[in-house]
Amino acid sequence: MEREAKIELKPKAIHLDMTKTGYQRILGGPPGSVSMRSGLVQLLPGSSVGVHNTGDYEELIIVLEGQGEFRSNGQDALAIGKGVMAYCPPETEHNVVNTGSAPLQYVYVVAKARS
Repeated sequence: MEREAKIELKPKAIHLDMTKTGYQRILGGPPGSVSMRSGLVQLLPGSSVGVHNTGDYEELIIVLEGQGEFRSNGQDALAIGKGVMAYCPPETEHNVVNTGSAPLQYVYVVAKARS
């Protein structure tokens, strides 16, 4: 019987380039974390990340700057802005749209909801 390789995780500080537009990966699962994935996103005015599905993951969006909308399948759009977080459950189709006149900057964190 084969043993699974044990991942040795340690606390770490992760430095981000807050001036970069688009997407910047923060955590990508093993070997950097158990299952957590995250990234820094900066959307220019009028742009969106595109409709996608959380699948077996749940997602938290933490807005750092700007304003926008969190849109999910059949629900009213949620206004998001600096200091606001949006939670997205598993198996949810959704999109984030910059509705403001300045860049929308946020961190997303996803974690496996089901094994």
